Amino acid sequence: MATTTATAGGASQANIRKAVTAATVGTVIEWYDYALYGAASGLIINKLFFPNLSPTTGVLAAFATFAVGYFARPVGGIVISHIGDKFGRKPALILTITLMGLATVLMGLLPTYETIGIMAPVLLVLMRLIQGFGAGAELAGAIVLVAEYAPANKRAFYTGLPNAATLVGIMLATLSFLAISYLPEQTLLGWAWRVPFLLSGVLFFVALYIRKHLDETPEYVEAMARAEERRHEQSVPLGQLFRESPKEVLFGFLSVTAHNANAYILSAFSLSYMINTVGMSRTDALIAVTIGSLFGIVGVGFMGALADKIGAAAVYIFGSLVIGVLAFPLFWLFDTGSLLWCTIGIALGYGLGFGSTSGAQGAFLTNLFPTRYRFSGLAMSRELNGVLVAGPTPFIAQALVGAAGGRPTYVALYIIGCCVLSIAAILIIRSRSVHV
Repeated sequence: MATTTATAGGASQANIRKAVTAATVGTVIEWYDYALYGAASGLIINKLFFPNLSPTTGVLAAFATFAVGYFARPVGGIVISHIGDKFGRKPALILTITLMGLATVLMGLLPTYETIGIMAPVLLVLMRLIQGFGAGAELAGAIVLVAEYAPANKRAFYTGLPNAATLVGIMLATLSFLAISYLPEQTLLGWAWRVPFLLSGVLFFVALYIRKHLDETPEYVEAMARAEERRHEQSVPLGQLFRESPKEVLFGFLSVTAHNANAYILSAFSLSYMINTVGMSRTDALIAVTIGSLFGIVGVGFMGALADKIGAAAVYIFGSLVIGVLAFPLFWLFDTGSLLWCTIGIALGYGLGFGSTSGAQGAFLTNLFPTRYRFSGLAMSRELNGVLVAGPTPFIAQALVGAAGGRPTYVALYIIGCCVLSIAAILIIRSRSVHV
């Protein structure tokens, strides 16, 4: 079991605020980009890039391209987290934001299938791979950055803020699609769909400016100074991670399962389900997701503060349990087709489930790994799970709905299974460590 390095409790409030700002703005971009593509997958990507497929198969193909980005994330996580552990948090976080921002803007400039045929989806997949490579270390790096500035008794609250920022990104992406959803479909599919992707460029330059003026974390500087004194013991951070903390990687990976299943059902699949399966209007579905996500922002802050008082593991288990309990009721609410009830469903999923797992996750995972390979530990735990759970979840959910004849039964069971894995992993690791 790897021991946890104490946080840099002496960091000034100004430095903490600066670190939180740098972390959260970048995370907003990551999730704006991903939620934007997730929303587009169920609404327009199938029509623009897979027009020769049936509506159902086209949505599946669009969600498959969504999942593709997640196959690049572990590779990006390995490469960029190595940079973060070996050369500093700052250069790694500048690289992540540059790759994500450029890829998303270029998506908005892509020609469609009608213009260049099969090369259109090929280029789309390439952009998703670049975007995924950059995103592979973004949230892990943001959480590590904040954790190494935050005082130990407020680590859960502060590390929850980047996770709360994911919902800001989702909300901005959904609002951007909501704004253009009022346009005639011909206009939407003609040029308007490009606007939300191009707007990512504004967020990109803001985040890049903030991160270029960021100082390295005191905890990282101290750890590197100690490592320099023991130069003969230095090795590749990823190698150290798997030699010294393989079980922490495994249980960290499993602990994120419920969180990822819930997050991607709510942010990506719910729109497709409400519009294409239930028959809600595009506008009502977008409004439900936008309003519902606001409850998650509040929930993350509250649950993060609670995790600092009663322990991150306890809140993490509670969140995973809530997600499982809500699995069937969530789809019962969606199936009403009512704007009010669908909004309540999204709000419960975000406010209680997402709020709890996001509020506790940062502190839980950062406490598993020491500073010298903490970035790599978080990146591997989160991104390996992303390949198997987060990215494929919308595709799996769409396929399960099809297999059940349009009913959500199998999807709800899938969510419950993910929750069982997470709860078991958290209980096991908590029994092995006093730090979580």
